[in-house]
Amino acid sequence: MKSTITQLERRFDIPSYLIGVIDGSFEIGNLLVIAFVSYFGAKLHRPKIIAIGCLLMSLGTFLIALPHFIIDRYKFESSVRSSVNSTNNLLPCMTISSWMLSVGDHTSTVSDTGCENESRLSMWIYVLLGNILRGIGETPVQPLGISYIDDHAPEDNAAIYIGCIQTVSVIGPVFGYLLGSLCAKIYVDIGFVNMESVGITPGDPRWVGAWWLGYLITGTITLISAMPFWFLPKSLPEGRMSKYSPERTRFIRGSSSLDHKYQADDPANFIEMAKDFLPSLRSLLANPVYFLYLCVTVVQFNSLIGMVTYKPKYIEQHYGQTSARANFLMGVMNIPAVAFGMLLGGVLMKRLKLSIMGAARLALGTSLLGYFLSLLFFALGCENAKVAGITVSYAGMEGASYEKNPLFVNCNINCVCSPTEWDPVCDVDGLTYVSPCLAGCRTSRGSGMDMVYEQCTCVTKGNQTAYPGQCRHHRESCQQVFPYFLALSVLTSFIISLGGTPGYMLLIRCIKPELKSLALGFHTLTTRTL
Repeated sequence: MKSTITQLERRFDIPSYLIGVIDGSFEIGNLLVIAFVSYFGAKLHRPKIIAIGCLLMSLGTFLIALPHFIIDRYKFESSVRSSVNSTNNLLPCMTISSWMLSVGDHTSTVSDTGCENESRLSMWIYVLLGNILRGIGETPVQPLGISYIDDHAPEDNAAIYIGCIQTVSVIGPVFGYLLGSLCAKIYVDIGFVNMESVGITPGDPRWVGAWWLGYLITGTITLISAMPFWFLPKSLPEGRMSKYSPERTRFIRGSSSLDHKYQADDPANFIEMAKDFLPSLRSLLANPVYFLYLCVTVVQFNSLIGMVTYKPKYIEQHYGQTSARANFLMGVMNIPAVAFGMLLGGVLMKRLKLSIMGAARLALGTSLLGYFLSLLFFALGCENAKVAGITVSYAGMEGASYEKNPLFVNCNINCVCSPTEWDPVCDVDGLTYVSPCLAGCRTSRGSGMDMVYEQCTCVTKGNQTAYPGQCRHHRESCQQVFPYFLALSVLTSFIISLGGTPGYMLLIRCIKPELKSLALGFHTLTTRTL
């Protein structure tokens, strides 16, 4: 989902804030059912509930890909208007007199475009609903799966087992980003259009990759993963011994309940379980260690989720990388560092035989160090891209413009241009214009990415020519900073994630065994809500 954010924005013509809502709809689906699934599911057949969740996730993933097959082919914005039997008489800057002659045709075109935009806007609803369904299906995996492992693993080995599970769950997005990178290089309508007629490349800001292909692949894999869960037993024959360390007993309120191990095989009585729900939740929130851990993770998640969601887009737009390269770098550098940190955290707990307090100290130390390192990101910024009428004036002077329509100046005042159509061109001096029309270009020659716009009245340098695409070469200082940004990003990700598994074990060890699934579920509910 995160590797296709910019593709979805362009394909469905929706703003970034709405993409944030669509991405967050996974959590919305999660929140709808997590309290009930984590509480009631703990007393039922946990593996089968996880299998049902996988089926729902698969269905939601296929639903996300559905709009591609029912929507019209992708038509990217272009200011170029073709003339009959000629490649030299294209008129990006249509003068007012020329526009008046074709105003009849123009009206019908606007009407049709309105219908197309309305159709495209309604299609993102399928993506939203599919992601909500994915969120509902994912709900039982963590709380029920982690508690199932912890119930049947020796206490000394539980940390490394759960560390492995956390690591594998982080490795998943590595393949997600790599798959997203691969799909971003493939044109969205591959197999439906003649690729030679597509006049843009993956580096063009209007390019949309085959975003739907990744969802078909992952939906199939999720469907297959449901099968082994279905055949696991309700509980394994050899559960963990009911002996707990004195330190762990001190952390759990009402430790007398540890004298007997909670059995998941007890017969399920829904009325009795429903009566016990509120007292169980009250008991959970009365645990000071658990409540403090909730507050800590809410604060951490508020910074991490926003950064992870928009980091590929930040790399793409701020550092001038392509969508495919941004996803590839996230997949092969950033996320493996997180996975290795989580695994190493579990190994350290086992090797050093860390107690609950030791795990808390390790989590505190790594979080603190990661925070101070993150402050260095302020020193690794780039200057804004030079876009005429937006970040600089048409003369190339920096500074905010207080005019009502800063895109329209004397050199293009006689052109009939759209102020919202993004079809960037670059002049020889490294200044980007929003479109050939706003650059005042009157003719062009060539086709596709080989096209050259000529007689551009707003271009003062050179021979008044401009080339398709946004300028990149003028941001050389940005390219020099980018490797340092990546290195710091990998280092901070690794250090912060090093405390992830010890922190998670602290959460599991400070609660009563029978409340484990509810505690994990309520933890997820709280962090995703707040």
